[in-house]
Amino acid sequence: MILTVTVNTALDVTYRVPALLPHATHRVTEVAERPGGKGLNVARVLAALGHEVTVTGFAGGPTGRVVRERLTGVTDALVPCAAPTRRTLAVVDERSGDATQFNEPGPVITPAEWSAFQETYERLVAGADAVALCGSLPPGVPVGAYAGLVRTARAAGVPVLLDTSGEALRRAVAARPDLIKPNAEELAELTGSHEPLRATQDARRRGARSVVASLGPQGLVAATPEGRWRATPPARLRGNPTGAGDAVSAGLLSGLVEHLPWPRTLARAVALSAATVLSPTAGDFDRAAYEELVGRVAVTGEVTAA
Repeated sequence: MILTVTVNTALDVTYRVPALLPHATHRVTEVAERPGGKGLNVARVLAALGHEVTVTGFAGGPTGRVVRERLTGVTDALVPCAAPTRRTLAVVDERSGDATQFNEPGPVITPAEWSAFQETYERLVAGADAVALCGSLPPGVPVGAYAGLVRTARAAGVPVLLDTSGEALRRAVAARPDLIKPNAEELAELTGSHEPLRATQDARRRGARSVVASLGPQGLVAATPEGRWRATPPARLRGNPTGAGDAVSAGLLSGLVEHLPWPRTLARAVALSAATVLSPTAGDFDRAAYEELVGRVAVTGEVTAA
């Protein structure tokens, strides 16, 4: 079982409009709603790849009920909270294919609710093959929360992937997660370097065992104990990038639990990301596109001593 943690869950809403124009009234041609937040997006992709997945985090209020009702293909271990779960809104411009994102703030989590979550997490980690800690921290959750969750997983001997940003990332890296997946901006904020290859190596020195940095349409760079690689999609794709980074995390985590070599894992992650960009719905991936692209991802690099 793979455990994904989404402390700040969401109901993702996607609007499609003929063209998105400032200061104009828009007629929405299509509306889609689905459970969201980074960890839930990761779980959805993992389940589609055939993995058994349990999801935890918080869900509250009417929006939280909708999120739980619409979870499919995964085991629901979300913890109730009093404040309502947030919504995110992606507006897709059908003319250009570009998406504009609006994210509401998360619910305020009380100390009692955080304690209840930690008890649930410790119980679930004991039966997990791997853990993904994903996304922002809602108000009320300590900024060092992910560092503590990383340590809990490591104490249980369970590999952990971390995908967050800012001070939460900085503190959690020191707890020595097995893998972090920042984007280029988050990696530069963590290390002070805007050169991705150098920055991935610096992030490893700060505590992460392996670092895979997402460079958007340019693919991924990776620094691991086994080697350094760059993985590039076969072409630049236009579409909705919402959830593409989460598809990368799912590809990396699935490769980890399947014990795939890094080049195959990175090719899978890039292909899943590209197939997510091509999907009409935020957070989903186009399976036919994935299967066609995975063999065309270019992976270059070198193997080093462990």
